[in-house]
Amino acid sequence: MKKINLRDGTPIYCLNSIEANVLDDHIQSYLNYDIGIKDGDTIVDIGANIGVFGIRLSQLFQNINIYAFEPIPEIYDVLHINAQKSLNKNFKTYMLGISDKKKEIQFTYFPNSPALSTSKPQIWEQNKKNFHAAVEGSIVNAPKKFWWTKFIPKIFIPLIAKYLTYKKKIISNKVLSLQDFIDEKNILEIHLLKIDCEGEELNVLRGIGENQWKIINCIIMEVHNIDNNIKIAKSLLVNNGFKNIMITKEKGLEKANLVNIFASK
Repeated sequence: MKKINLRDGTPIYCLNSIEANVLDDHIQSYLNYDIGIKDGDTIVDIGANIGVFGIRLSQLFQNINIYAFEPIPEIYDVLHINAQKSLNKNFKTYMLGISDKKKEIQFTYFPNSPALSTSKPQIWEQNKKNFHAAVEGSIVNAPKKFWWTKFIPKIFIPLIAKYLTYKKKIISNKVLSLQDFIDEKNILEIHLLKIDCEGEELNVLRGIGENQWKIINCIIMEVHNIDNNIKIAKSLLVNNGFKNIMITKEKGLEKANLVNIFASK
């Protein structure tokens, strides 16, 4: 774990300095949506990683409630420290995953690139072309302070991709449904549900009960465009009251099978 400063000088703890800055850019793209967050709102962050989203929200709003989930112990430890350093007493963290029901599942943790960690490693392993496209896009569009990455020859992309997934670890941890968590905490409204959990996103939606769907106003989620996932996600959202749905791709990831879905009522 190391302490760095993000592009505006914000101090943050992380496992990988380049990845932390990339995550910050990723979060800024989320904030560009017309989310309409205000003081007092409740945010649920599934796949919080090191907590960049919670930190940025805590800077923007004096009174914001954040429930952040991260099932990988090494990543969770950093998330927990960042939540404490944010000075937002309502920034709460949980070393848990969210899925369709209460169970224990295996996660693949990539120490060289923690943000790639997933419950479904096949999304990276079975489609090397997609993975290499995501790696190349991230390098070409790296934050300005890492300007030198733009000069990395494309021939090295496969080697970089191999390094990022080197020495992977298999970790078992508990998951539960969002319905169970909402009921347990007696949450009455969720203004924004953010889902970025590398392969478990559809199960998150499937684990929301009818009454819980009613209290969610907006959803931002990253979806891997495989096995008809986008169509399934869109159908679940439409069937549960979300009328405004926008599907976008982030700059640099146009060739990768990754999209962001923004949905509101």
